Amino acid sequence: MPTALPSIRIIDFSRVLAGPFATMLLADLGADVIKVERPGSGDDTRSWGPPFDAGGIATYFEAVNRNKRSLALDLGDPAELERARRLALDADVLVENFRPGLMDDLGLGYESLRVDNPRLIYCSITGFGAANAELPGYDLLVQALGGLMSITGAADGPPHKVGVALVDVLAGLFATVGILSSLLARAATGEGQRVEVDLLSSLLAALVNQSAAYTAGDVVPVRMGNRHPSIAPYELLRCADGELVVAVGNDRQFASLCSVVGAPELAHDLRFAANSDRVANRAALTAELESRLAARPAAGWATALTDARVPAGVVNDIAGAFQLADRLGLEPIVAIPRDDGDDVRLPRNPIRLSATPPSYRLAPPGLGSERSDSGFLVETGAPR
Repeated sequence: MPTALPSIRIIDFSRVLAGPFATMLLADLGADVIKVERPGSGDDTRSWGPPFDAGGIATYFEAVNRNKRSLALDLGDPAELERARRLALDADVLVENFRPGLMDDLGLGYESLRVDNPRLIYCSITGFGAANAELPGYDLLVQALGGLMSITGAADGPPHKVGVALVDVLAGLFATVGILSSLLARAATGEGQRVEVDLLSSLLAALVNQSAAYTAGDVVPVRMGNRHPSIAPYELLRCADGELVVAVGNDRQFASLCSVVGAPELAHDLRFAANSDRVANRAALTAELESRLAARPAAGWATALTDARVPAGVVNDIAGAFQLADRLGLEPIVAIPRDDGDDVRLPRNPIRLSATPPSYRLAPPGLGSERSDSGFLVETGAPR
């Protein structure tokens, strides 16, 4: 079956998460991606474990490097640096997340490469923008400086990071959108362009309603635990055996919730009649609901509420989440054969395309497993 990006060549100088995540998404869509790595050690995440898979490979690396080929190049060696430049001149897209200015120092900067490859789309991912090289772009640091930790955690507890490097993932998604948009523009103009994404701006944009509360409403959001600043009830509620998540988004759902828990009168209580009333009287509402929910286990309530079209459920661990997706027919895991005959099982790309779906052609590569004289690595030195 055809893929969406079968003729797109990408030279990937990025490492760790944001850049590799973007290039993996593009590779899933059919792009030919060459991952350039340091000889000997490669991408930092090759050693980030445990956990490791049965073959001893770090699962962190595997998570964002399928459908790529690895080329080990020492960019401090003039001959190997020249090989990297020739590859860049034959690429459609270059992705890098080095310290700002380093690629320019190596002669691999955008202004240098675009002279000989004007069709090149050059994507740089930084922590805090190209002018702020002194600030290291680590996800945890950006979660702290960017405000995400200030709104994550219990209201009376310390700030918390999100349980995954979410800012890197968001930046990778924004980078992917920028690259795809640039490919579309190039199809019309014949010219490439620079794409710049930084982690801090990615986070501020992704804070959506919380950001707009400040920019448009002059309100500084605070930690609220599992509660929502603008909707109620939208939180975890205690049941007989644990917590139930309830995500009521409108008055109909609230009325159904009240009916299921055996308190239809709450839907007509002036304290709770409209969403703004429920937000203003959140503590009283929580007490009313939890006094009813204490009669049954959370799973039973989840089933009853779901049947009544009220968004509700229990809190799954990661295994439970994949099991749910499997029961729903979402096919959340793909098995990709390795050269040794074993399969690596990875999360499926969530994008579904009817004519050019994502493909899973290559397992995450061994370091430097690609020869420099094969396929895309035939270094012509001239843009296509």
